[in-house]
Parts: sequence; structure tokens; C-alpha cells
Amino acid sequence: MNLEVKKKILVVDDRINSLKVVTAILSDEGYEVLKAADGTEALKIYDSHEDIDLVLSDLKMPGTDGLQLYHKITAIREAPPFIIMTAYGTVKSAVEALKEGVTNYLIKPLDYEELTIILNKAIHEYEISRELRNLKKQVRSEYVFHNIIGTSRKMRAIFDMVRTVGPTDASVMIYGETGTGKELLARSLHMESSRKKAEMVCINSAALTENLLEAELFGHVKGAFTGAGEGRKGRLELADQGTLFLDEIGYMSLRLQAKLLRFLQEKTFEPVGATSSRQVDVRVIAATNFDLQEEIRKNRFLSDLLYRIEVIPIRVPALRDRREDIPLLVSHFVRHYAVQYEKVVDGVTPETMDILTRYNWPGNVRELKNCLARAVLLSKGPRLMPDELSEGIVSGAGPSVRNAGKELLTELPEKGITLRDMESELIRKTLEKCNGNKSLASQCLGISRKTLYEKIGRYGISKF
Repeated sequence: MNLEVKKKILVVDDRINSLKVVTAILSDEGYEVLKAADGTEALKIYDSHEDIDLVLSDLKMPGTDGLQLYHKITAIREAPPFIIMTAYGTVKSAVEALKEGVTNYLIKPLDYEELTIILNKAIHEYEISRELRNLKKQVRSEYVFHNIIGTSRKMRAIFDMVRTVGPTDASVMIYGETGTGKELLARSLHMESSRKKAEMVCINSAALTENLLEAELFGHVKGAFTGAGEGRKGRLELADQGTLFLDEIGYMSLRLQAKLLRFLQEKTFEPVGATSSRQVDVRVIAATNFDLQEEIRKNRFLSDLLYRIEVIPIRVPALRDRREDIPLLVSHFVRHYAVQYEKVVDGVTPETMDILTRYNWPGNVRELKNCLARAVLLSKGPRLMPDELSEGIVSGAGPSVRNAGKELLTELPEKGITLRDMESELIRKTLEKCNGNKSLASQCLGISRKTLYEKIGRYGISKF
């Protein structure tokens, strides 16, 4: 293995011969190896070396065993990949250790080729996950709220609403188009509440048939239907003390809506096939991309259910209605996928950003994310070019706002125009092209938002 900077591995084994052999092999592979003959010595070494890239430890050792060592080093600081070595007789213990958070295990006697492959893979994946975490930290705190990125006035208002409503147990109905981040918003409400230490359990009403949805939501007893060999808890019961998120509730049948309404009224429910009720304590958050008032008029949604859930309505804007957030989202996703795909890409060209901010994004943030994942993966240079976007995005973006000045020049009256009037008209046309989005217009004009507002007031541009 050729490494520019030697990766540092801590090897822990109470069998000295085994420790020497593994140390020699890893040293030959180009690793810097620190070795310890027991857990106590390993802890001292780990505590004094903050740049350890991986820990390789025997599972069964006198005193502090491998799993205990893992828990002790995680108490010191975030642990790097931790791999345990075990004999055949203790494989079950090794599998249990995986559930505790250990990265992987190797069976003795070691296959040294397998050893180096697994170590390389573990270190590589850890470095990528660490870089992705660092990227999230680089997004300034005022730009991100529970993993939702946005600085627009509409998004800041939503964040304020979540901070206010989150700590209560009020039911919330989230409205928004597909891909706007309704589940992320539901999770932010959960994380702002006193229930955050319990689970937020999700169920998508659009993804299941009526009978399957009923069994998934309310659970079922043994023999409730063909194939129900064992009883099973539903999502409602699994969410006890936490939050239940009902995604796409508009697709739920009227019969199930009535059953859900009874639960919200009485706080009890009956699993499918049960003869007795069960009680749970959950907060309900729902989401839809339907106009539920229209669904009520068409007798497809129960008005009483809407009134029960829509104690607090929150409407997530489409991405086209918060275009000023697009540059920040683009920057974040490009860096994210550059790390994930190991590409040297650090941004987009102005022409590419112009296209991305003009496109209407019918699939919203999800579509933007997928677009940039593809572009980064296929990129050939450090900045994404327009021809690296899909043809549908480029053609769907329409005419560039950057052409507003050129169009204005072709429309000059024969007698000419004053500089003041030309600037006023250029600002008006740019705002028109940007659908009134002042953040985007200021970027296109090359001025600050403050300057744009001053000029709008000075020239009396009132339409926007």
C-alpha cells in the first residue's frame, strides 16, 4: 500500500507472538503501528495520541476485554474504526459487539490479505464520513436548522415557527410539494420537543394498500389475517412516548381516516383482529402535497380529522419560491458529492449557477440534489460547467436574466435615454426576469441586497 501520510493503527493483543506478527505485517504495508499487550496500556496510548486512524484489538483479553476497551475509548473522544479479532468460538460475541458500534471483526487465525483489505476499507470510509461531517459544520449555523438549509425570509419564518411549536405537543400538518423536505421539517419538530429522546416513527400512506397500511399503522394480533403467524406492533405503538409522522396522509382511505380520528379523540386504538384497546402517548405530525380543503369538498378527506391534526399548519415553500436559497444549497451539495465520489470539484461556474437559479425545479430540493449528484459524478474539472447539467435542466431554465441589459440596449428610443432611467429600467427588467426575487436580482446586477432596496426606493419601483 502506497500512502503519502502513514496511517496510524493501534494494535491490542495479550498474545505477544500474535502482536508481533500483526505489527510486522502492518508495518510492511506502510502503516505506523502502536502496540499494546492489554486494555490498560492501550487506553494510555490512545489517550496520548489523538491521530490514531484505527484500533485493531483482540476480543478476549484478561482485565479489559476488546468490547470494554471500545466503550472506554469512545468515552475519551469519538472513536476511529474499531475492529476486533476473535476465535471461532467467540464469533457470537463478536456479532454482539457489532450491535454495540464496533466496525467489524476478523476471525483468527487471520487471513493477512483480508486483514489489509478490511483495514484499508474501514479507514477510507471513516475519512469520507469525517469529511462529510466537517462539511456540515462549515455551513454557518444561521444557514442551517436541523439539517434544513435556508436563509430566505420564508424559511426563517418556518424555523421560528418550529422553535415555538416544537416544544409543545400540538399536532402539526405540513403542506408542501414533493421533494420540499416535509419529513426533514417533521424531524426538526421532533428534535425541538421533549420527546426527542424517543423515536420518530414514519409511515407513508401512499406507499401501501389500505389493508397493509392498517396493519402497519395499528399492528395486528396473531391470526388476524392469512399469513399473520405472529402478532406485530404497529407504527403507532412503536412511537409510544415519541412522534408519529404520517407522510402523504391525503392518500389514506376514509375508513382508516375514521379509525385514526378515533385514536386522536380517545387516545386508544385496537390492532387488527384485537378485541381489546391499547393506549399510547404519541405526538402526531402529518404531511401532504394535497389541498385537503378541496379533498374535503370532494368527500375524500374527513373534515374532523383535518381539524384534529391541523392545530398548527406549516407550508413549506417550493424551491422556485425561495430561489435565494439555491446558491447555498448548490454549494453544500457540490461539496457533499465531491467528497462522496472523491472528485476534485469545489463549485460551479457563474453560467451554471445562473441556469440552476432560473430553472423551476418541479421536484424541488430533491431534484436539485439528484441533479448535482449526477453533475459531480460526471464532472471533468474543478467547477461544474453548463454542459455537465442534464439537457432537461438547461433547456427548462429559459432565457438568462443576464440578457436583461442586452435586451434593454436593443430597445433604446431614438432620442436616447438618461443614465438614471436606464438604471431604473434595468433594475425593473431584472426583477421581472427573477420573478420579484430580490436576492437573485441583486446577484445578477452585481450589487448587494441593501443597495438594490435603496435603488428600488429611489426610483419608485413599486410593482415588486
